[in-house]
Amino acid sequence: MFWYDHDAGWGWFAMSVGMLLFWALIVALGVLLYRALARPRGGGAPTGTRPAGPAAEHLLAERFARGEIDEEEYRRRLAVLREDASDAPRPARR
Repeated sequence: MFWYDHDAGWGWFAMSVGMLLFWALIVALGVLLYRALARPRGGGAPTGTRPAGPAAEHLLAERFARGEIDEEEYRRRLAVLREDASDAPRPARR
C-alpha cells in the first residue's frame, strides 16, 4: 500500500515547518488579541498634551533645590505651570 512507503522525500520537513508556522501564527494572534482587549479605553488626553500638574511642579522644585535655577526663575516658571494648569479644559462631570 502507499501509506507504508517510507520514501517521502522532503515532505516531512515541509510539514514540520508548516506546523511550526501554524502554531507561531496562533500564538501571535492570541497575543495581539490579549493586547487589544487589555488596552485601556479612550478617556485620556493624548500623550504630550497633558496639562502641567504636580509632577512638573515637583521637577521644578528639584531643579531649584539642586541650584540649577535661581529663586526668581523658579517662581516665574511655577507661575507659568499653575497658569497653564488652570487654563486647561476640565472634563464635564455627569
